[in-house]
Amino acid sequence: MNARKTLKINQLGHLEIGGADTVELAKQFGTPLYVMDEQYIRDMCRAYSDAIRSDYNGNGLVLYASKAFSCMAVYKIVQSEGCGVDVVSGGELYTALKAGFPAAKMCLHGNNKLQGELELAAESGVGLVVVDSYTELDRLDALCAEKGRKQEILLRINPGVEAHTHRFIQTAKTDSKFGFSIADGTAEKITAYALAKKNLFLKGYHCHIGSQIFEKQSFALAAEKMLAFMADMRGKLGFTATVLNLGGGYGIWYAEGDAKQSIADYTAYLRAVIAAVKENAKNYSLPEPYLLIEPGRSIVGEAGITLYTVGAIKEIPSVKKYVAVDGGMFDNPRYALYQAKYTAILANRADEKPTERVSIAGKCCESGDIVCADVELPAAKEGDVLAVLSTGAYNYSMASNYNRNAVPPVVLVKDGKADYIVKPQTYEDIVRNDVIPERLR
Repeated sequence: MNARKTLKINQLGHLEIGGADTVELAKQFGTPLYVMDEQYIRDMCRAYSDAIRSDYNGNGLVLYASKAFSCMAVYKIVQSEGCGVDVVSGGELYTALKAGFPAAKMCLHGNNKLQGELELAAESGVGLVVVDSYTELDRLDALCAEKGRKQEILLRINPGVEAHTHRFIQTAKTDSKFGFSIADGTAEKITAYALAKKNLFLKGYHCHIGSQIFEKQSFALAAEKMLAFMADMRGKLGFTATVLNLGGGYGIWYAEGDAKQSIADYTAYLRAVIAAVKENAKNYSLPEPYLLIEPGRSIVGEAGITLYTVGAIKEIPSVKKYVAVDGGMFDNPRYALYQAKYTAILANRADEKPTERVSIAGKCCESGDIVCADVELPAAKEGDVLAVLSTGAYNYSMASNYNRNAVPPVVLVKDGKADYIVKPQTYEDIVRNDVIPERLR
C-alpha cells in the first residue's frame, strides 16, 4: 500500500482509510464509491507550502491543480490551507467561485479558452490568466478594454524538456498543443506581442513539462531553461519577468514499479526546483521571481480510493480470469486511455495473501472496459468489497455517464467520520436534460 498512513488493515482484517472501515463505508453509502482522506490532502498542501516558506522565504504560492479533482469541498480544504487554485475551464472556475474561493488566488489555464470563460474570469477578478495563443491575447485585451480593467497574465512557454512519462501526458514537447517554444523563437515573438497590449499586464511565464514524473532533474532543467529565457527577454526586449509558474507533474505511487513517496520525497522535489530557480536567478543576475507551482495529482491522488462490489467471475482456462465489479470505465477511464496501472485489494479480506492473478473488469458494454489488469488477489467471491487504490486524481474528474451509468458519489473521511461531498446521481439526474420534441410525442 502507499507509503503514507492513510490506509491500514484493522483488527477485523478490513481495509481502513482515514480511520473509517471501508466495508462499513460500502454498506452505508453503497458502491461504486469514491473515498477521499481529508487529512492526507491537508498534509500535502502543508508540505508544499512549508517548503516555499522555508526554502524560498515564502516568495511563492501553491496552486492546487484542480483538474485532478474538482468539487466545492476540495476548494474549501485548499483555501483553508492557504493555497491558491489552478482552474482549466469555466466549470472549474464557477465551482471554485461557488465555494467562496477568492478569485484573486486563481490561475486560469486552457489552450482554447472560450469567450464565456474569459468573460467569467474578467468579471470575477481572476488573479492570473495563462495565455496560450495570439487570438486569446487579442480577445482578452478587447474584453478588458470593454470592461475598463487590466488583467495580469502569464504566457505558457514550452522549454523543450522531455520527461520520461506516458506520451499522452507529456506537454512540453516541441509538437505539443500547449505553449510557445523557446527553441523556434515563437516564445520571444509572443512576448513582444503581449507587451504591446494596452489592457494586459504581462507578469511572467508558465511551463508544465508533463505528469507522473519522478525525475527531479527534469524539473530542475525546466527551471534552468525558463530562467535562461527570462534573461534573454530582459536583454532583447527589456522585459524583466517577476512571476514564474513551473507547473506540477511530480508522480505518485499507483502500483508495483512506482516509487513509494513520503512527504519528504515531495518536499525534496520542490526544494530541488527552488534551488535551481535560486541558482539560475543568481547566475543571470535576475531577481528571484515569485514562484508558483501547480501540484494536483500528488495532493489528491493517494488520498483517494474507489470501492466496488464484486459481481460475475469468469475464468477462461489457461488464458485469463476476470473479476467483474459494479463500476468500470465510466468511473475510471484511465486504463482504457493509458493502460494505467493500479493496485487492488479485497477490502473485506485485506489481511489475506494473494493466490491468483486476475483482471478487474467493469460492467460497460465494451471489451476494453478494464479497471486494472493483472493484479494479485485472494480468490475473489461475489459480494466481496474490492478497493482500487490511488484513485483520488483523474477518476471522478474524468467520469462519465457512458452506458447511462451513474457517476459514483464521493465521500470525505477524517478521524473515522464520513460525509458526502458529491451526492449520488439518480436515474432522474441522468435524464434531467433530455427533451422529447413535440413531433415525437
